[in-house]
Amino acid sequence: MYAPTQHVAGQIRIWGHGGRGKDFDGALLQSWEEEFRKYQRDVQFENHLRGNASAIGGLYTGAADIALMGREIWPTEVDGFEQVFGHKPASVAISTGSVDVRNHDFALVIFVHKDNPLARLTLTQLDAIFGADHRRSSKNIRTWEELGLGGAWADKPIHPYGYELRRDSSYFFEQAALAGSKKWNCDLKEIADEQMPTGVIDAGQRILDELAKDQYGIAISSLAYKNAETKALPLAGSSGSEYYAASRETVMRRQYPLTRTPFIYFNRIPGQPLDPKIKEFISYIVSQQGQAQVLRDGRYLPLLPEFAEEGRKALQ
Repeated sequence: MYAPTQHVAGQIRIWGHGGRGKDFDGALLQSWEEEFRKYQRDVQFENHLRGNASAIGGLYTGAADIALMGREIWPTEVDGFEQVFGHKPASVAISTGSVDVRNHDFALVIFVHKDNPLARLTLTQLDAIFGADHRRSSKNIRTWEELGLGGAWADKPIHPYGYELRRDSSYFFEQAALAGSKKWNCDLKEIADEQMPTGVIDAGQRILDELAKDQYGIAISSLAYKNAETKALPLAGSSGSEYYAASRETVMRRQYPLTRTPFIYFNRIPGQPLDPKIKEFISYIVSQQGQAQVLRDGRYLPLLPEFAEEGRKALQ
């Protein structure tokens, strides 16, 4: 439960991803701010939700106190911050990514065609299929026989599908599955969003539409776009580890290997106490009350108590 440790006052300036229909539009952030002010009436908020690209820049130019990110922070953003302050930005997880909600850090899921007999994969195998750097695996995997399939599948090449490499989803996959490598399988078919007169067709949907027509394909997408011609595979970190399918429970417990986690970033000078009003507000967000607002909003998933406790410890 959130219980103020001290009275705080002043303005908290928040920059980052947001806007109508985006990660931190009015509903969730406003609910946090309104409830927090019931405990700390002398705090005011100034929100500038102009997109991910503005978030960390807002911190290191001194325009923001808190940066909200709708994706993982990029190395160039960390470098920019570090060039100004001489240390990296501090961060705390503020929720769990969604299972299948568009624009809300949804878990990445690996799909194959419904006729494919493959039942599961490890991150080591994903590195060998989608990558080319052997950071987890000892060699490339380019045919279905190398994944143990025989008969008509044995000599068939694997056709990989995924998001454009410039997308945040691909960057996350590089970190989580390719062990940080940026060297992808040269045969990867990158698929982008498509603008239509009736609206945008998401890349994730287009990827699985393509996979539905390709018996020998494998794809990175989201459960939001699953269709009857494709199937999602359970994943494990490595051979001998337990396999998990993406679900609300496995994502909240961070058991599913491609779970994503939204973070809040702020400037904390190493060895010095954090600005009291920032500490109080983030303490509220990771509290039972703050996470109840996440649950009520229904798009992200709340932090389990053990992960919320990690956030509280990081503020000490």
